[in-house]
Amino acid sequence: MSTAQKKFVPSAASGRAAASPASRRIRALAVTAMLSAAATVLMALDFPIPFLIPPFVKMDFSELPALLAAFSLGPVSGAAVCLIKNLVNLTMSSTNGVGELCNFLLGVCLVIPAGLIYKHKKSRSGALIGSLLGAAVMALLSIPVNYFISYPFYTAFMPLDTIIGMYQSLLPSVDGLLACLIVFNAPFTLLKGLLDVGLCFLIYKPLSPLLHSR
Repeated sequence: MSTAQKKFVPSAASGRAAASPASRRIRALAVTAMLSAAATVLMALDFPIPFLIPPFVKMDFSELPALLAAFSLGPVSGAAVCLIKNLVNLTMSSTNGVGELCNFLLGVCLVIPAGLIYKHKKSRSGALIGSLLGAAVMALLSIPVNYFISYPFYTAFMPLDTIIGMYQSLLPSVDGLLACLIVFNAPFTLLKGLLDVGLCFLIYKPLSPLLHSR
């Protein structure tokens, strides 16, 4: 099998005239805007999984469009999708922007490694390695991001003991905020990243004509 056939992202169809730099920029902007809109909607469609984690921590799939952008256009476009969706949701924020800041930071932890590794190893295995690494980085960094940014905001409205008690209702032996983040939030964030990766690999090929139209 040739290198081109192994690529996760298909190249332009053979025999088609190469697009000019201006048209490529316009296409990239259009695709980034489209994926940002999709990410904004998906971010608004979050939902709790109360048997896994306290219900104020919610699942969403808004990093999926950012992953699509990182693979089709590069890591900068993936990060741009993360930024734009959070700027839009900032207008409806119930956390004074704290939730959006944390979502952006963790989103780029996923899409930047995925996009960078794929950029240097343009194959399905490169995309898989990059996205799995990104999911792991996102999960690990969710601990300090939540500890130093998210939960200081939450404790301004809810006593820390009440928050920890919500975790203890699921696992009585967990003790202290850091332990809660390690036992619950990091695995939950990893699950979220892995679901985004799995969905990306399922839908990328059907969406390729749209993502790579010339």
